[in-house]
Amino acid sequence: QVQVVESGGGLVQPGGSMTLSCAASGNIALIKIMGWYRQAPGKQREMVATLTSDYTRYADSVKGRFTISRDGTKTTTYLRMDNLKPEDTAVYYCNAVIRFDSVNYDKWGQGTQVTVSS
Repeated sequence: QVQVVESGGGLVQPGGSMTLSCAASGNIALIKIMGWYRQAPGKQREMVATLTSDYTRYADSVKGRFTISRDGTKTTTYLRMDNLKPEDTAVYYCNAVIRFDSVNYDKWGQGTQVTVSS
């Protein structure tokens, strides 16, 4: 139905910037929410930012530094990350919540590593 694939990621110095991309394919009309999550070693996966046609939401730890956006075709969702900190180091996952037959389903990408280090 829907697949999502992340790209971007890598090594960046503290204070630097990076943009992650998430390409959605399949029946994208089913997508209700797009989001970015992250999981650091030894920690649970946490929400970073989510986006719908009505709102965007951010974790408190990234407010004012990260921006989630979607292109006009709604096939690609971006996460712009500014003023990166070492504590932002994690595997970042793209998530799509799709609705089919009145049931919500989560679709996850494979994840991309972001390392913030000097």
